[in-house]
Amino acid sequence: MKIDEKAIRKLAELLDETGLGEIEVVDGEQMIRVNKGGTVISGASASAIPARVMESDPTTPQPANTEAPSTAVSDHPGAVTSPMVGTAYMQGEPGSPPFVSKGANVNEGDTLLIIEAMKVMNPIKAHKSGTVTQVLIENAQPVEFGDVLMVIE
Repeated sequence: MKIDEKAIRKLAELLDETGLGEIEVVDGEQMIRVNKGGTVISGASASAIPARVMESDPTTPQPANTEAPSTAVSDHPGAVTSPMVGTAYMQGEPGSPPFVSKGANVNEGDTLLIIEAMKVMNPIKAHKSGTVTQVLIENAQPVEFGDVLMVIE
């Protein structure tokens, strides 16, 4: 397979421009996938293309729940999952307090976090009232569709 370095660089630029975590292009039997963790070309790993990784605001620590969940959180009825690929932000702007943290009481419809996708800020709202028992992401963390972000009980 001939590697088209120009196409890979263009895809990496699109990642930066859109805030996406991964782009995949298929043309017949050839496939190129570029993600923020590196570049994958037809199953071969190459990390020659750097991708921008957003760092969390160091003045506002956002500890994630590092405890192993007692049950599969993806099956939990209170699991809040990502409806899109993007970057999750726990606060409205740098330096402001987080929307919620572990132990916070929330009402149905409250904003839990924001996911930036293609330069659009999308609020993720609570689907039920309860207490946030697990926060499984950190501020400015890339997320994929279906990732469990937090759990409300």
